[in-house]
Amino acid sequence: MAQRTMTLKPFLTLITAAALLSSCGGNQEQPQEQAVTVDFIELSPTHAETEKKYPGTLEGTVNVDVKAQVTGYLDQIYVKEGDYVSQGQPLFKIKADIYNEQVNNSKAAYQAALSAEQNAKLEIEKIKPLVEGKVYTELQLKTAEANYAAAKAQVAQAQAALGSSQINAKFTLINAPVSGYIGRIPNRIGNLITAADATPLTTLSEINTVNVYFSLSEADFIAFIKDQNNKPSNQQATLLLADGTAYNHSGKVELASGNIDRTTGSMALKASFTNPDKILRSGGSAKVILKKAHENVLLVPMAAVKDIQDRYFVYVIGEKNKISMKQIEIAGNTANAYLLKSGLTAGEKIVMNRIDMLNDGMQVQPTKKSTM
Repeated sequence: MAQRTMTLKPFLTLITAAALLSSCGGNQEQPQEQAVTVDFIELSPTHAETEKKYPGTLEGTVNVDVKAQVTGYLDQIYVKEGDYVSQGQPLFKIKADIYNEQVNNSKAAYQAALSAEQNAKLEIEKIKPLVEGKVYTELQLKTAEANYAAAKAQVAQAQAALGSSQINAKFTLINAPVSGYIGRIPNRIGNLITAADATPLTTLSEINTVNVYFSLSEADFIAFIKDQNNKPSNQQATLLLADGTAYNHSGKVELASGNIDRTTGSMALKASFTNPDKILRSGGSAKVILKKAHENVLLVPMAAVKDIQDRYFVYVIGEKNKISMKQIEIAGNTANAYLLKSGLTAGEKIVMNRIDMLNDGMQVQPTKKSTM
């Protein structure tokens, strides 16, 4: 019996130790998840300037198609595509031989008509005294006077023909009607040119001032007009060039049409920009930026907004630093913030960073208050 008691003692000791360890482990608390440290911003009313971008096409204020006014073979091309030319500078020459010959013929016909006129006048002067002496009759005098009138008409007709032939000969030299840059030149020396050609010899574009044509939706146009009526001068616009850089000069916005396009439902406008460095060229593209001032609005930084399938959410810090995800509506945007339409109120605290690490209901540790 004594031997059996000694055998059970080690076994009871192990059970007791295990029970004590289990009791101690049950009283220990589980480690809590560490709160994410975040920056935040407290919303307050402020003023802001929103902007919208509209794609546009560039055109010079003067765009002229240069066409021939007479028919003939192209004899000379004095300019190259891309050249800048001044008004009156020669551009093209049409072979003028036939027109110079017409001028010479017209000059000869004019001289002949002048001689005929002079002879008819002399005839009258010869007959007049002889009528008084009954050598010539009154009818002969009247006939002579009629011949003189016809001769004068022939002179006028010949003079007009001479002037017309000289104009046509002058038209063989085609000069620049305005100053500007030469566009494409589709013809080559030796091509037959006519006044009825649909394709011009070239196009001249004056780009000291450039118009950028763009369109607004009907809703945007109504908002634009309302904003325009509250301003003393024309709406100012800025320009974003094709390479993504901002243009150095601002422009003035004007209507380019009086009616809304029924097909597209849009209104055409134009913004005029000075172009001293000739950076803007006809046919180019750019984006017109229209800005609008707002007072007493709430701004939400873009960095704080989560975009989920075209819906916008932010994390709002609540009691005990727990966050909740709220959906917001935006009315526009500045360069780095959204203009709030609904969803938040002044005084609420918005998480500014690490939003991809957060989930609804998490606890955070706000450490730094940011400013707009």
